[in-house]
Amino acid sequence: MSTLGERYTEKLPVMDDDSSSDLSQTEMYHTMTKQRKLNDFLLAVTRSIFQDIVSMDTVIMKIMNYAKKLVLADRASLFLVDTKTSELYARIFDTGDHYDENSPKPVRSQKEIRFPMDKGVAGHVASTGQILNIQDAYADERFNRDVDLQTGYTTKTILCMPIFIRGSIIGVVQMVNKLSGVFTKSDEESFEMFAVYCGLALHHAKLYDKIRRSEQKYKVALEVLSYHSQCSDEEFESLRNKPVPDELPSLVRYEFSPWAVDNDDKPLYVIYMFRDLFCMARYDMETLYKFTLTIRKNYRTVPYHNWSHAFSVAHAMYTIIKTTKNKFSPLEALGLFVACLCHDLDHRGKTNAFMVKSASPLAAIYSTSTMEHHHFNQTVTILQHEGHNIFKHMSSEEYKQVLGDIRHCILATDLALFFGNKAKLKDMHEKNTFEWDNTEHRKYIQAIAMTGCDLCASIKPWDVQRETVRVIFEEFYAQGDEEKLAGTQPIPMMDRDKADELPQSQVGFIVGICLPCYELLAQMMPETRPMVDGASANLKKWKELAEIQKQAEEDKKKEDVHHGKENGDGSDKDNLTEKKKQEQKLP
Repeated sequence: MSTLGERYTEKLPVMDDDSSSDLSQTEMYHTMTKQRKLNDFLLAVTRSIFQDIVSMDTVIMKIMNYAKKLVLADRASLFLVDTKTSELYARIFDTGDHYDENSPKPVRSQKEIRFPMDKGVAGHVASTGQILNIQDAYADERFNRDVDLQTGYTTKTILCMPIFIRGSIIGVVQMVNKLSGVFTKSDEESFEMFAVYCGLALHHAKLYDKIRRSEQKYKVALEVLSYHSQCSDEEFESLRNKPVPDELPSLVRYEFSPWAVDNDDKPLYVIYMFRDLFCMARYDMETLYKFTLTIRKNYRTVPYHNWSHAFSVAHAMYTIIKTTKNKFSPLEALGLFVACLCHDLDHRGKTNAFMVKSASPLAAIYSTSTMEHHHFNQTVTILQHEGHNIFKHMSSEEYKQVLGDIRHCILATDLALFFGNKAKLKDMHEKNTFEWDNTEHRKYIQAIAMTGCDLCASIKPWDVQRETVRVIFEEFYAQGDEEKLAGTQPIPMMDRDKADELPQSQVGFIVGICLPCYELLAQMMPETRPMVDGASANLKKWKELAEIQKQAEEDKKKEDVHHGKENGDGSDKDNLTEKKKQEQKLP
């Protein structure tokens, strides 16, 4: 007599090899279908998250939304790791409402939740990196009921997984309450792959947030700097209430000393020169007042490369434009004059070489003509201030040309470019190929004129020249002192210990740079001949002082030989140096 089990077994069909193969293929089909669905899901996640990373909050909401869909959970939480405080925190919570990806703002909590990294289920996962699949939350001692108390939600089942980036845990995703039953092993495997994409998305979102915050900080800093770098209302009213002189005939003289003009009156003189050179019908006076005063304010209080220097250079160009009469077009003349006024904006009293050697941030931005590029950018920044654009009534073509000319002229004040510009212009002049009608040829004249104006202190009367050189070297020696503190030896011109070489240094400077510049300029524009005469007169004075210096050194050598003190204690040298200064009457 057979049992019920035996009779049931007898009725079952015997499975042959083909049937077993069909079953295997069916299982493989279901596995591949499931994998394809997961791949499609992850592709949708990638497209949604990475194509629209606008903020960390948005990415968090998308991760929570897709995580719920993946494992059919009721709610999701994402806790980020704060490595500074060793805490987990969450600022956005799933309230159970449908999340619309097109919504401009994600759901945000009223209050950020924070707790130690070693507390609760999420804390355990964040600390250990282990996946937790909990079927009864309140029966698990690791479950932190504080979160439920703060959110007013009851947690039953939990699937919690760490999010890694570059081997470090940056967050924890916690799935809460499976819609049917409990979270399965299959849920764990799918979610583990999803967590990789979460890590990448969060990493990129953090980078985006940092960039966005940096941009906002930059905007705020720019607003603050713009406010403090613009002329005040009081300064504006003071200048506007001053009458602009009808005539200043002494101004159109190369030997005029701009340094004799009071600092408070210099803006008024700028307005006079501007009005005298250009047709004021195209310019707004209030804008010109603000522009001029803000230019003044953006020069630092360094010994030489300050507002007074800028004013002197602008005056020199004014004199050239006035005396040469229409050698330059109105727009070119405008570019030249404004470039002179702005050519050393925000100068720090240091050379380009120093900026590069000291690893200045400016040198990192501009690898060549470091300060000159900065001066031009400062000019553009000021023009962009509200109520400061003196070129606002120009056409787009005129605006583009004048800005291009200003840039070209400011960069030309880099002495490293002078020698190339001089060589090209001199070659054209000697070969008689220079044409005034050629725009490119005139650019070389503009460049040489800018250099000549920048060095205009060398053409002034001797008293002015000597005092100016004293101030220039005060700035040079300050840089040399900084170089010594940094452990480097400054060049002799910037070494205050070699101040006795100053006269010979000036002889070399005038002979090697100033006179070649002014002589070429005079050949092209004979009206500028007074610049050659002024520099030549000062060269004669410096040669006299250099000769006195040389004679004093020879006398000292003879005295040392006579007394057998070539290697003395230096006290005689100190006395002689003081004597030489008195003889030379150096500043």
